[in-house]
Amino acid sequence: MAVEQVTQPNEAKINVAIIGSGNIGTDLMIKILRTSSVLNMAVMVGIDPESDGLARAQRLGVATCANGIDGLVNMPQFSDIQIVFDATSAYSHQIHHQALSQYGKQIIDLTPAAIGPYVVPVVNLDAHLQSNNVNMVTCGGQATIPIVAAVSQVEKVHYAEIIASVSSRSAGPGTRANIDEFTQTTARAIEQVGGAAKGKAIIILNPAEPPMMMRDTVFVLSSASDVVGETEQRIRESVAAMVDKVRQYVPGYRLKQQVQFERYSADNPLKIPGYGEFCGLKSSIFLEVEGAAHYLPAYAGNLDIMTSAALGTAEQIARQKFSHLMA
Repeated sequence: MAVEQVTQPNEAKINVAIIGSGNIGTDLMIKILRTSSVLNMAVMVGIDPESDGLARAQRLGVATCANGIDGLVNMPQFSDIQIVFDATSAYSHQIHHQALSQYGKQIIDLTPAAIGPYVVPVVNLDAHLQSNNVNMVTCGGQATIPIVAAVSQVEKVHYAEIIASVSSRSAGPGTRANIDEFTQTTARAIEQVGGAAKGKAIIILNPAEPPMMMRDTVFVLSSASDVVGETEQRIRESVAAMVDKVRQYVPGYRLKQQVQFERYSADNPLKIPGYGEFCGLKSSIFLEVEGAAHYLPAYAGNLDIMTSAALGTAEQIARQKFSHLMA
């Protein structure tokens, strides 16, 4: 585990709080402390006084609260907090949203609750910079929706299916409690953000030892308006450009191999249960996500991509909505 460092608060930064002192919340806290020139880590909130996240926050000089959302609202620091990250559960976020909204706090939701609009930074953040509650979809969504969107920029996407394979060790109680919400939220976001007419999501918790890196497989069925070879090349270029964009905030995000293509004609359609027959171009994209190992092991890329996306989103919102406080 990486050596701890403390970043001193800066009055020109935007004060933030994190609700949820588990793996995701703790990793996000350390990312803010070590890397952010925009955000000041003001308060870490949990419900277990003995949690490692709260203990680590105290050692790093961050104010803590072990009484959940009620405790946060009653803290003297609360009035100066502009942004609150929620790294708990879909159920808990509904309660937190109601409590925080009446105080006008900006909320970054890392649960699958999806009360606010889905946001994948490289795809649609600009459209939601003024939203008071934005949802970071899921780890699988953050990893794969940019790829679906990249194909959508080239051709109409009729169907997209993603399979997110993560190490069982990197799936904590929150992730396991939200498995159903994961598949539903990710599928909807594939459609609403990725641009697919129909989306499907599958998650696999792999118990392999040593733990495996996060792997994502993306199958995209699209039209193919150009002659054979031309559409394929345009998709390759669009996917490569999108991977480069994601790597700006998740350096461990990469293609595992070249994009693979198959064409299906009316004489030989692809049959998909729950969808029907498909004629056109199938693109198969294989990804790997290695974490930055700020707090979590490098194999936990599924958690790292969530915290990295949330951090990038919060920084952009801070520059847009709270620039007057950063002068």
